[in-house]
Amino acid sequence: MFDQLYGFLAEYWLTLISILLLIGFSAFFSGSETALTAASRSRMHTLEANGDERAGLVSRLIERRDRLIGALLIGNNLVNILASSLTTSLFLGILGQSGVAIATIVMTVLLVIFSEVLPKSWAISAPDRFAITVAPVVRLFVAVAGPLSSAVNAIVRFILSLFGVNLSREESMLTAHEELRGALDLLHREGSVIKADRDRLGGLLDLEELEVSDVMKHRTVMRAINADDPPEVIVRTVLESPFTRMPLWRGSTENIIGIVHAKDLLRALAEPNMEPRDLDVGKIAQKPWFVPDTTSLKDQLNAFLRRKMHFAVVVDEYGEVQGIVTLEDILEEIVGDIADEHDLEIQGVRQEADGSIVVDGSVPIRDLNRALDWRLPDEEATTIAGLVIHESKLIPQERQTFTFHGKRFIIMKREKNRITKLRIRPAEDLPPGQ
Repeated sequence: MFDQLYGFLAEYWLTLISILLLIGFSAFFSGSETALTAASRSRMHTLEANGDERAGLVSRLIERRDRLIGALLIGNNLVNILASSLTTSLFLGILGQSGVAIATIVMTVLLVIFSEVLPKSWAISAPDRFAITVAPVVRLFVAVAGPLSSAVNAIVRFILSLFGVNLSREESMLTAHEELRGALDLLHREGSVIKADRDRLGGLLDLEELEVSDVMKHRTVMRAINADDPPEVIVRTVLESPFTRMPLWRGSTENIIGIVHAKDLLRALAEPNMEPRDLDVGKIAQKPWFVPDTTSLKDQLNAFLRRKMHFAVVVDEYGEVQGIVTLEDILEEIVGDIADEHDLEIQGVRQEADGSIVVDGSVPIRDLNRALDWRLPDEEATTIAGLVIHESKLIPQERQTFTFHGKRFIIMKREKNRITKLRIRPAEDLPPGQ
Protein backbone atom coordinates (compact mmCIF):
# COMPACT_ATOMS: atom_id res chain seq x y z
CA MET A 1 0.00 0.00 0.00
CA PHE A 2 2.68 2.47 1.04
CA ASP A 3 4.92 1.30 -1.75
CA GLN A 4 2.16 2.01 -4.30
CA LEU A 5 1.54 5.47 -2.81
CA TYR A 6 5.26 6.22 -2.82
CA GLY A 7 5.54 5.11 -6.42
CA PHE A 8 2.55 7.27 -7.38
CA LEU A 9 4.04 10.34 -5.73
CA ALA A 10 7.46 9.70 -7.23
CA GLU A 11 6.00 9.45 -10.72
CA TYR A 12 3.51 12.31 -10.60
CA TRP A 13 4.96 14.67 -7.97
CA LEU A 14 5.81 17.36 -10.49
CA THR A 15 2.27 17.29 -11.92
CA LEU A 16 0.69 17.46 -8.45
CA ILE A 17 2.84 20.42 -7.42
CA SER A 18 2.00 22.18 -10.69
CA ILE A 19 -1.73 21.67 -10.10
CA LEU A 20 -1.50 23.04 -6.55
CA LEU A 21 0.49 26.06 -7.73
CA LEU A 22 -2.04 26.75 -10.48
CA ILE A 23 -4.91 26.57 -7.99
CA GLY A 24 -2.98 29.04 -5.82
CA PHE A 25 -2.56 31.41 -8.79
CA SER A 26 -6.26 31.08 -9.55
CA ALA A 27 -7.08 32.03 -5.96
CA PHE A 28 -4.77 35.03 -6.27
CA PHE A 29 -6.44 36.26 -9.46
CA SER A 30 -9.95 35.76 -8.06
CA GLY A 31 -9.22 37.50 -4.79
CA SER A 32 -7.40 40.34 -6.53
CA GLU A 33 -10.29 40.94 -8.93
CA THR A 34 -12.79 41.09 -6.06
CA ALA A 35 -10.63 43.34 -3.88
CA LEU A 36 -9.64 45.79 -6.60
CA THR A 37 -13.20 46.20 -7.90
CA ALA A 38 -14.57 46.65 -4.37
CA ALA A 39 -11.81 48.93 -3.08
CA SER A 40 -12.86 52.43 -2.07
CA ARG A 41 -11.44 55.05 -4.45
CA SER A 42 -11.86 57.76 -1.85
CA ARG A 43 -10.02 55.66 0.75
CA MET A 44 -7.19 55.02 -1.71
CA HIS A 45 -6.99 58.72 -2.51
CA THR A 46 -6.70 59.55 1.19
CA LEU A 47 -4.01 56.93 1.79
CA GLU A 48 -2.07 58.09 -1.27
CA ALA A 49 -2.22 61.69 -0.03
CA ASN A 50 -0.77 60.44 3.26
CA GLY A 51 2.20 58.89 1.48
CA ASP A 52 1.11 55.28 0.88
CA GLU A 53 2.60 54.42 -2.53
CA ARG A 54 0.72 51.12 -2.83
CA ALA A 55 -2.57 52.98 -2.49
CA GLY A 56 -1.45 55.06 -5.45
CA LEU A 57 -0.90 51.83 -7.39
CA VAL A 58 -4.43 50.73 -6.58
CA SER A 59 -5.83 54.07 -7.76
CA ARG A 60 -3.97 53.85 -11.06
CA LEU A 61 -5.06 50.26 -11.60
CA ILE A 62 -8.77 50.94 -11.09
CA GLU A 63 -8.65 54.04 -13.28
CA ARG A 64 -8.60 51.63 -16.23
CA ARG A 65 -10.97 49.09 -14.76
CA ASP A 66 -11.76 47.34 -18.03
CA ARG A 67 -8.07 46.70 -18.75
CA LEU A 68 -7.50 45.50 -15.16
CA ILE A 69 -10.44 43.09 -15.10
CA GLY A 70 -9.61 41.80 -18.58
CA ALA A 71 -6.03 41.00 -17.58
CA LEU A 72 -7.10 39.28 -14.35
CA LEU A 73 -9.75 37.22 -16.14
CA ILE A 74 -7.23 36.16 -18.77
CA GLY A 75 -4.83 35.05 -16.04
CA ASN A 76 -7.55 33.31 -14.04
CA ASN A 77 -8.94 31.39 -17.02
CA LEU A 78 -5.47 30.50 -18.21
CA VAL A 79 -4.42 28.86 -14.93
CA ASN A 80 -7.84 27.21 -14.43
CA ILE A 81 -7.76 25.62 -17.88
CA LEU A 82 -4.15 24.51 -17.43
CA ALA A 83 -4.87 23.05 -13.97
CA SER A 84 -7.92 21.18 -15.29
CA SER A 85 -5.95 19.85 -18.24
CA LEU A 86 -3.14 18.55 -16.02
CA THR A 87 -5.63 16.96 -13.62
CA THR A 88 -7.49 15.27 -16.48
CA SER A 89 -4.21 13.98 -17.92
CA LEU A 90 -3.20 12.69 -14.49
CA PHE A 91 -6.44 10.79 -13.87
CA LEU A 92 -6.51 9.45 -17.42
CA GLY A 93 -3.07 7.90 -16.86
CA ILE A 94 -4.18 6.32 -13.59
CA LEU A 95 -7.84 5.36 -14.13
CA GLY A 96 -8.29 5.35 -17.88
CA GLN A 97 -11.37 6.89 -19.52
CA SER A 98 -13.30 7.03 -16.23
CA GLY A 99 -10.67 9.44 -14.98
CA VAL A 100 -12.22 12.26 -17.04
CA ALA A 101 -15.39 12.30 -14.96
CA ILE A 102 -13.47 12.01 -11.71
CA ALA A 103 -11.06 14.77 -12.74
CA THR A 104 -14.02 17.04 -13.57
CA ILE A 105 -15.60 16.46 -10.16
CA VAL A 106 -12.34 16.90 -8.26
CA MET A 107 -11.33 20.10 -10.07
CA THR A 108 -14.81 21.58 -9.76
CA VAL A 109 -14.74 21.11 -6.00
CA LEU A 110 -11.17 22.39 -5.65
CA LEU A 111 -11.69 25.46 -7.89
CA VAL A 112 -15.02 26.45 -6.36
CA ILE A 113 -13.75 26.19 -2.78
CA PHE A 114 -10.12 27.26 -3.03
CA SER A 115 -10.08 29.42 -6.16
CA GLU A 116 -13.43 31.20 -5.95
CA VAL A 117 -15.37 31.19 -2.68
CA LEU A 118 -12.46 31.23 -0.22
CA PRO A 119 -10.30 33.98 -1.82
CA LYS A 120 -13.28 36.14 -2.77
CA SER A 121 -14.78 35.88 0.71
CA TRP A 122 -11.42 36.83 2.19
CA ALA A 123 -10.99 39.74 -0.23
CA ILE A 124 -14.48 41.17 0.25
CA SER A 125 -14.09 41.10 4.03
CA ALA A 126 -11.26 43.65 3.80
CA PRO A 127 -11.08 44.89 0.19
CA ASP A 128 -8.92 47.95 0.82
CA ARG A 129 -6.22 46.09 2.75
CA PHE A 130 -6.30 43.15 0.32
CA ALA A 131 -6.07 45.47 -2.71
CA ILE A 132 -3.08 47.34 -1.27
CA THR A 133 -1.29 44.03 -0.60
CA VAL A 134 -1.73 42.54 -4.07
CA ALA A 135 -1.37 45.79 -6.07
CA PRO A 136 2.42 45.54 -6.77
CA VAL A 137 2.14 42.01 -8.18
CA VAL A 138 -1.04 42.78 -10.11
CA ARG A 139 0.59 45.82 -11.65
CA LEU A 140 3.39 43.65 -13.08
CA PHE A 141 0.91 41.13 -14.47
CA VAL A 142 -1.28 43.85 -16.01
CA ALA A 143 1.81 45.35 -17.63
CA VAL A 144 2.49 41.98 -19.31
CA ALA A 145 -1.08 40.91 -20.10
CA GLY A 146 -2.41 44.43 -20.66
CA PRO A 147 -1.94 44.47 -24.47
CA LEU A 148 -3.75 41.15 -24.78
CA SER A 149 -6.52 42.46 -22.49
CA SER A 150 -6.87 45.59 -24.65
CA ALA A 151 -7.17 43.44 -27.75
CA VAL A 152 -9.86 41.31 -26.11
CA ASN A 153 -11.74 44.43 -25.01
CA ALA A 154 -11.57 45.82 -28.55
CA ILE A 155 -13.12 42.60 -29.90
CA VAL A 156 -15.84 42.72 -27.21
CA ARG A 157 -16.64 46.37 -28.00
CA PHE A 158 -16.88 45.57 -31.71
CA ILE A 159 -19.26 42.65 -31.12
CA LEU A 160 -21.45 44.71 -28.77
CA SER A 161 -21.50 47.60 -31.23
CA LEU A 162 -23.18 45.26 -33.73
CA PHE A 163 -26.09 45.10 -31.27
CA GLY A 164 -26.17 48.88 -30.75
CA VAL A 165 -24.27 48.88 -27.44
CA ASN A 166 -21.37 51.35 -27.36
CA LEU A 167 -19.37 50.91 -24.15
CA SER A 168 -17.27 54.00 -24.79
CA ARG A 169 -20.38 56.16 -24.48
CA GLU A 170 -21.91 54.43 -21.50
CA GLU A 171 -22.34 56.74 -18.54
CA SER A 172 -23.16 56.04 -14.93
CA MET A 173 -26.90 55.99 -14.24
CA LEU A 174 -26.25 57.97 -11.06
CA THR A 175 -24.63 61.35 -10.72
CA ALA A 176 -21.89 61.88 -8.18
CA HIS A 177 -24.38 63.60 -5.86
CA GLU A 178 -26.85 60.74 -6.16
CA GLU A 179 -24.13 58.21 -5.37
CA LEU A 180 -23.10 60.20 -2.29
CA ARG A 181 -26.71 60.52 -1.16
CA GLY A 182 -27.29 56.80 -1.65
CA ALA A 183 -24.15 56.03 0.36
CA LEU A 184 -25.36 58.30 3.17
CA ASP A 185 -28.77 56.62 3.28
CA LEU A 186 -27.14 53.18 3.32
CA LEU A 187 -24.72 54.13 6.10
CA HIS A 188 -27.60 55.63 8.09
CA ARG A 189 -29.63 52.41 7.80
CA GLU A 190 -26.57 50.43 8.90
CA GLY A 191 -26.14 52.72 11.90
CA SER A 192 -22.77 54.16 10.88
CA VAL A 193 -24.16 57.68 10.32
CA ILE A 194 -26.70 59.27 12.64
CA LYS A 195 -29.76 61.01 11.22
CA ALA A 196 -28.54 64.51 12.07
CA ASP A 197 -25.28 64.03 10.16
CA ARG A 198 -27.08 62.44 7.22
CA ASP A 199 -29.47 65.41 7.04
CA ARG A 200 -26.63 67.95 7.18
CA LEU A 201 -24.63 66.26 4.44
CA GLY A 202 -27.78 65.67 2.41
CA GLY A 203 -28.71 69.34 2.77
CA LEU A 204 -25.32 70.32 1.41
CA LEU A 205 -25.82 68.07 -1.61
CA ASP A 206 -29.29 69.55 -2.19
CA LEU A 207 -28.09 73.14 -2.55
CA GLU A 208 -27.58 72.81 -6.29
CA GLU A 209 -31.05 71.33 -6.81
CA LEU A 210 -32.97 73.88 -4.73
CA GLU A 211 -33.88 77.39 -5.81
CA VAL A 212 -34.12 80.57 -3.78
CA SER A 213 -37.92 80.38 -4.06
CA ASP A 214 -37.84 77.10 -2.09
CA VAL A 215 -36.40 78.68 1.07
CA MET A 216 -37.32 82.39 0.90
CA LYS A 217 -39.73 84.05 3.30
CA HIS A 218 -42.75 84.86 1.17
CA ARG A 219 -43.92 88.45 0.92
CA THR A 220 -47.13 87.53 2.78
CA VAL A 221 -45.10 86.87 5.95
CA MET A 222 -42.31 89.34 5.25
CA ARG A 223 -41.79 92.02 7.90
CA ALA A 224 -40.99 95.40 6.37
CA ILE A 225 -40.80 99.09 7.30
CA ASN A 226 -42.86 101.84 5.72
CA ALA A 227 -40.52 104.74 4.96
CA ASP A 228 -43.44 107.18 5.33
CA ASP A 229 -44.13 106.19 8.95
CA PRO A 230 -43.02 108.64 11.66
CA PRO A 231 -39.40 108.04 12.77
CA GLU A 232 -40.57 107.07 16.28
CA VAL A 233 -42.77 104.33 14.80
CA ILE A 234 -39.91 103.08 12.62
CA VAL A 235 -37.52 102.92 15.58
CA ARG A 236 -40.09 101.04 17.65
CA THR A 237 -40.78 98.60 14.78
CA VAL A 238 -37.09 97.83 14.35
CA LEU A 239 -36.43 97.39 18.06
CA GLU A 240 -39.47 95.14 18.54
CA SER A 241 -38.60 92.96 15.57
CA PRO A 242 -36.66 89.71 16.11
CA PHE A 243 -34.74 90.42 12.90
CA THR A 244 -31.65 92.58 12.54
CA ARG A 245 -32.36 93.47 8.89
CA MET A 246 -35.68 94.64 7.47
CA PRO A 247 -36.65 95.86 3.99
CA LEU A 248 -37.75 99.49 3.66
CA TRP A 249 -40.58 100.32 1.24
CA ARG A 250 -42.35 103.46 0.11
CA GLY A 251 -45.79 103.74 -1.44
CA SER A 252 -46.15 99.98 -1.89
CA THR A 253 -44.48 96.87 -0.49
CA GLU A 254 -43.48 96.15 -4.09
CA ASN A 255 -41.28 99.26 -4.03
CA ILE A 256 -38.32 98.25 -1.87
CA ILE A 257 -36.00 101.24 -1.54
CA GLY A 258 -33.51 99.97 1.03
CA ILE A 259 -32.54 97.57 3.80
CA VAL A 260 -32.43 98.83 7.39
CA HIS A 261 -29.92 97.20 9.73
CA ALA A 262 -30.70 97.51 13.44
CA LYS A 263 -27.06 98.22 14.21
CA ASP A 264 -27.02 101.13 11.74
CA LEU A 265 -30.18 102.48 13.32
CA LEU A 266 -28.75 102.29 16.85
CA ARG A 267 -25.50 103.84 15.68
CA ALA A 268 -27.43 106.78 14.17
CA LEU A 269 -29.47 107.23 17.36
CA ALA A 270 -26.25 107.29 19.39
CA GLU A 271 -25.04 110.38 17.55
CA PRO A 272 -24.84 113.53 19.74
CA ASN A 273 -28.06 115.55 19.94
CA MET A 274 -29.91 112.95 17.84
CA GLU A 275 -33.58 112.47 18.71
CA PRO A 276 -35.75 109.68 17.23
CA ARG A 277 -38.05 112.27 15.66
CA ASP A 278 -35.09 113.72 13.73
CA LEU A 279 -34.05 110.38 12.24
CA ASP A 280 -34.00 110.09 8.44
CA VAL A 281 -34.27 106.33 7.91
CA GLY A 282 -33.65 106.69 4.18
CA LYS A 283 -30.10 107.92 4.81
CA ILE A 284 -29.09 104.97 6.99
CA ALA A 285 -30.72 102.33 4.81
CA GLN A 286 -28.43 100.19 2.69
CA LYS A 287 -28.98 99.72 -1.02
CA PRO A 288 -31.25 96.71 -1.66
CA TRP A 289 -29.92 93.71 -3.56
CA PHE A 290 -32.42 91.98 -5.84
CA VAL A 291 -31.96 88.35 -6.90
CA PRO A 292 -34.08 86.11 -9.20
CA ASP A 293 -36.27 83.51 -7.53
CA THR A 294 -34.85 80.83 -9.85
CA THR A 295 -31.27 81.19 -8.55
CA SER A 296 -29.93 77.92 -7.13
CA LEU A 297 -29.04 77.93 -3.45
CA LYS A 298 -25.48 76.95 -4.29
CA ASP A 299 -25.06 80.01 -6.52
CA GLN A 300 -26.82 82.26 -4.02
CA LEU A 301 -24.62 81.04 -1.17
CA ASN A 302 -21.52 81.76 -3.23
CA ALA A 303 -22.93 85.19 -4.09
CA PHE A 304 -23.59 85.96 -0.40
CA LEU A 305 -20.03 85.00 0.49
CA ARG A 306 -18.51 86.84 -2.44
CA ARG A 307 -20.40 90.09 -1.76
CA LYS A 308 -20.14 89.68 2.01
CA MET A 309 -23.87 90.21 2.38
CA HIS A 310 -26.54 88.40 4.38
CA PHE A 311 -29.81 89.67 2.91
CA ALA A 312 -31.42 89.83 -0.55
CA VAL A 313 -34.83 90.70 -1.97
CA VAL A 314 -36.26 87.97 -4.23
CA VAL A 315 -38.07 88.98 -7.44
CA ASP A 316 -39.73 86.94 -10.19
CA GLU A 317 -39.21 87.19 -13.92
CA TYR A 318 -41.47 90.25 -14.05
CA GLY A 319 -39.46 92.06 -11.38
CA GLU A 320 -42.20 91.78 -8.76
CA VAL A 321 -41.12 91.18 -5.18
CA GLN A 322 -41.74 87.61 -4.05
CA GLY A 323 -40.04 87.66 -0.66
CA ILE A 324 -36.66 87.82 1.01
CA VAL A 325 -33.82 85.35 1.45
CA THR A 326 -31.00 85.50 3.96
CA LEU A 327 -27.70 83.73 4.41
CA GLU A 328 -29.21 82.05 7.49
CA ASP A 329 -32.04 80.60 5.37
CA ILE A 330 -29.50 78.81 3.19
CA LEU A 331 -27.32 77.67 6.10
CA GLU A 332 -30.39 76.18 7.78
CA GLU A 333 -30.82 73.97 4.74
CA ILE A 334 -27.47 72.44 5.68
CA VAL A 335 -27.39 72.39 9.48
CA GLY A 336 -31.15 72.32 10.09
CA ASP A 337 -32.98 73.82 13.02
CA ILE A 338 -33.96 70.66 14.93
CA ALA A 339 -32.41 70.38 18.39
CA ASP A 340 -33.18 66.69 18.78
CA GLU A 341 -34.18 64.25 16.09
CA HIS A 342 -37.14 63.01 18.16
CA ASP A 343 -38.47 66.42 19.15
CA LEU A 344 -40.78 68.51 17.00
CA GLU A 345 -39.47 71.99 17.29
CA ILE A 346 -40.49 73.37 13.91
CA GLN A 347 -42.57 76.49 14.21
CA GLY A 348 -46.15 75.66 13.22
CA VAL A 349 -45.93 71.92 13.96
CA ARG A 350 -47.56 70.21 16.94
CA GLN A 351 -47.79 66.51 17.73
CA GLU A 352 -51.08 65.34 19.22
CA ALA A 353 -51.63 62.61 21.79
CA ASP A 354 -53.21 60.33 19.17
CA GLY A 355 -50.01 60.40 17.11
CA SER A 356 -51.28 62.79 14.44
CA ILE A 357 -49.41 65.95 13.46
CA VAL A 358 -51.13 69.36 13.31
CA VAL A 359 -49.32 71.56 10.80
CA ASP A 360 -49.66 75.14 9.61
CA GLY A 361 -50.17 75.26 5.86
CA SER A 362 -47.08 77.45 5.43
CA VAL A 363 -44.67 74.88 6.91
CA PRO A 364 -42.08 73.86 4.28
CA ILE A 365 -42.25 70.25 3.12
CA ARG A 366 -38.49 69.90 3.48
CA ASP A 367 -38.63 70.88 7.14
CA LEU A 368 -41.25 68.21 7.84
CA ASN A 369 -39.30 65.58 5.91
CA ARG A 370 -36.14 66.40 7.82
CA ALA A 371 -37.80 66.46 11.25
CA LEU A 372 -39.99 63.38 10.83
CA ASP A 373 -37.87 61.41 8.33
CA TRP A 374 -40.75 61.48 5.83
CA ARG A 375 -40.48 61.27 2.04
CA LEU A 376 -43.12 63.74 0.90
CA PRO A 377 -42.21 65.09 -2.57
CA ASP A 378 -41.16 68.73 -2.76
CA GLU A 379 -40.53 69.11 -6.49
CA GLU A 380 -43.90 70.68 -7.36
CA ALA A 381 -44.70 72.50 -4.11
CA THR A 382 -42.74 74.17 -1.33
CA THR A 383 -45.27 74.11 1.54
CA ILE A 384 -47.60 71.47 2.92
CA ALA A 385 -50.61 73.50 1.77
CA GLY A 386 -49.11 73.71 -1.71
CA LEU A 387 -48.61 69.93 -1.77
CA VAL A 388 -52.25 69.27 -0.88
CA ILE A 389 -53.46 71.71 -3.54
CA HIS A 390 -51.15 70.19 -6.13
CA GLU A 391 -52.22 66.63 -5.38
CA SER A 392 -55.94 67.36 -5.05
CA LYS A 393 -56.05 69.73 -8.08
CA LEU A 394 -58.42 72.05 -6.20
CA ILE A 395 -58.70 74.44 -3.26
CA PRO A 396 -60.02 72.12 -0.52
CA GLN A 397 -62.83 72.96 1.88
CA GLU A 398 -62.54 72.58 5.64
CA ARG A 399 -62.89 69.00 6.92
CA GLN A 400 -62.04 67.56 3.51
CA THR A 401 -59.60 64.67 3.64
CA PHE A 402 -57.09 63.35 1.13
CA THR A 403 -54.80 60.35 1.14
CA PHE A 404 -51.57 60.28 -0.84
CA HIS A 405 -47.92 59.36 -0.33
CA GLY A 406 -48.88 57.12 2.61
CA LYS A 407 -50.42 59.97 4.65
CA ARG A 408 -53.98 61.16 5.38
CA PHE A 409 -54.36 64.96 5.16
CA ILE A 410 -57.34 66.56 6.92
CA ILE A 411 -58.08 70.24 6.23
CA MET A 412 -58.74 71.86 9.60
CA LYS A 413 -58.81 75.56 8.72
CA ARG A 414 -58.98 77.67 5.59
CA GLU A 415 -58.89 81.44 5.20
CA LYS A 416 -60.12 82.65 1.82
CA ASN A 417 -58.12 80.54 -0.64
CA ARG A 418 -55.33 79.67 1.79
CA ILE A 419 -55.08 76.42 3.75
CA THR A 420 -53.83 77.54 7.14
CA LYS A 421 -53.97 74.36 9.23
CA LEU A 422 -53.96 70.63 8.53
CA ARG A 423 -53.87 67.38 10.45
CA ILE A 424 -51.61 64.64 9.10
CA ARG A 425 -51.55 61.01 10.17
CA PRO A 426 -50.09 57.86 8.59
CA ALA A 427 -52.60 56.19 6.31
CA GLU A 428 -51.91 52.76 7.84
CA ASP A 429 -53.10 54.05 11.25
CA LEU A 430 -56.62 54.54 9.95
CA PRO A 431 -59.35 51.98 10.81
CA PRO A 432 -60.39 49.63 7.94
CA GLY A 433 -62.83 51.21 5.53
CA GLN A 434 -61.69 54.81 6.11
